[in-house]
Amino acid sequence: MEQLAWEIGETAHALRRAFDRRAASMGVTRAQWRVLAHLGHRPGQRQVDLAERMDVEPITLCRIVDRLEENGLVERRRDPSDRRAWQLFFTDKAGPVRADLEVLAEVMTAEAFAGLAPEQMSIAREVLAIVRSNLIEAANTKVSA
Repeated sequence: MEQLAWEIGETAHALRRAFDRRAASMGVTRAQWRVLAHLGHRPGQRQVDLAERMDVEPITLCRIVDRLEENGLVERRRDPSDRRAWQLFFTDKAGPVRADLEVLAEVMTAEAFAGLAPEQMSIAREVLAIVRSNLIEAANTKVSA
């Protein structure tokens, strides 16, 4: 069982490295891509909420957003309900970059999972979902105990 967890970790590491190499040619880091991807799911979310969702320190996210803002991909706007908070939005310049990154991710995913039947992919997704659920449940049980 330990070996399986290690293999999953190594596979995730290989996927991250492969993506890093490809995204670097576009001038985007994996950390920046993660922010863009999360923001794509919830445009206008508060910076502090995004840091929590990404499981990073707020100062770490702040630095990443600073770089994205300097590159003209993201803008901060005051939260109308809390003037101390910032909401994050894409700029018009972000559209083509996001589209290119999505294509890059699709191509890389197709290469990584080549040769797997749709049924195998479905089973892999189910298994990974169960593993994530188990880990979340275990963490919540320990916190409340």
